Amino acid sequence: MKTRTRFAPSPTGYMHIGNLRTALYEYLIAKSTGGDFILRIEDTDQKRYVEGATDIIFQTLKRVGMLWDEGPDIGGNFGPYVQSERKPIYAEYAHKLVELGGAHYCFCAHKDEEEDEENNNPAHAKLKDPCRLIPLEEAKKRIAAGESFVVRQNINKKGTSVFHDVVYGDIEIDYDELDEGVLLKSDGLPTYNFANVIDDHLMQITHVVRGNEYISSTPKYNLIYEAFGWEPPVYVHVPPVMKDAQHKLSKRNGDASFQDLVAKGYLPEAILNYIALLGWNPGDEREIFSLQELEECFSSERLNKSPAIFDIAKLTWMNGCYIRHLSADEFAKLAEPYYADITTPINHMALSAALQPRVETLGQIPEQIDFLQKVPEYDVALYENKKMKTTPEIAKKALELVLPVLEKVSDWNNENLFEVLKTTAVDHEMKNGQILYPVRIALSGKETTPGGATELAVILGKDESIKRIKSALQKLG
Repeated sequence: MKTRTRFAPSPTGYMHIGNLRTALYEYLIAKSTGGDFILRIEDTDQKRYVEGATDIIFQTLKRVGMLWDEGPDIGGNFGPYVQSERKPIYAEYAHKLVELGGAHYCFCAHKDEEEDEENNNPAHAKLKDPCRLIPLEEAKKRIAAGESFVVRQNINKKGTSVFHDVVYGDIEIDYDELDEGVLLKSDGLPTYNFANVIDDHLMQITHVVRGNEYISSTPKYNLIYEAFGWEPPVYVHVPPVMKDAQHKLSKRNGDASFQDLVAKGYLPEAILNYIALLGWNPGDEREIFSLQELEECFSSERLNKSPAIFDIAKLTWMNGCYIRHLSADEFAKLAEPYYADITTPINHMALSAALQPRVETLGQIPEQIDFLQKVPEYDVALYENKKMKTTPEIAKKALELVLPVLEKVSDWNNENLFEVLKTTAVDHEMKNGQILYPVRIALSGKETTPGGATELAVILGKDESIKRIKSALQKLG
């Protein structure tokens, strides 16, 4: 049977890292076996719906290369792929489930229970519903008379539910621990606990990946499958992504979403690579994977039981690896927006060439290039450097020597400028550093720069470089 997985996010805002990881594992389970990856939008929780969030889901998946085979925008044989458009389907199956004895009509005050179910909370208090004792025909008459109702699940079994999970193995849960929760709300929309079962069956989903917080609810889903005579899917429950040993990664707590990380200069490919390793290991020492390589080597049997801690330092390192593997043109294109505020004429390609080996995120670029617009105020003590054997006095001498030499240079490139400055040092019996270091400070006003003296000179161009050296000499008196 062909593998079919689904990513079924709720359109409630940005793409959380945990959600994106779930989508990735679902995608890889499908693609590693030649199967289909389906996108389904679960929007029945209207209280949490955020305008534009569906577009964010589309854009995020496309941006990381996880293209779906069926979905709301491209269709397929099992649509609609938006839950709010499937309302009649849920009503039909809810009433069927009542007839089969797997559910009952409830007329109690049910607002709190509906909200619990709508928020996908698997840990609400167990309810003993008196409406379960109402004869079916009497319940139907009350519904026909216009009385408001919900459909609530029956937990008819006693003893222990046993089911298998790819990550956690065989799991046992006592049926007495299960709540007879709401399946169809009074507005006719389903709760998560019902809609996902109906949709997964009708869309022929073979593997379901979700957070391990839903393990406790899985016997309830299996009872629905059993009542209809359907085969349950393969379950793959994954542990949470943690901020630290005690706290889950959560957007509500200000933790970064996928969009936040991209805005900070992390590459989508690096983010995807990193989150693949948050709960899965390839069985060897490799850490850098393209999406295609992940498709080729992924196995759900290598998913971990233990929670994974999101390490921003590790992601930053990995992002740096990705930046350094970009072509010069690719990096220059990504870096270009960060140069927008610089009005000083600069050599953009030279700047990108200097930055690429020195930054780990694109977001580090602004602090590296702030001096290009204007030399910051600095103390002449900055020219003091024991390693380079320089002092303000030596720096003044060096700049006085190089100024007329640089003014005569016509071929303004890195190699030529380095040879000219090195020759100047030799001619005046000075160390290379005693010439190059003062020039770099004069051009930047900073101790740390993206490139050496000659690289900065090429970036700034001849006119600006000469202008800054003259200004530095005035400062040195």
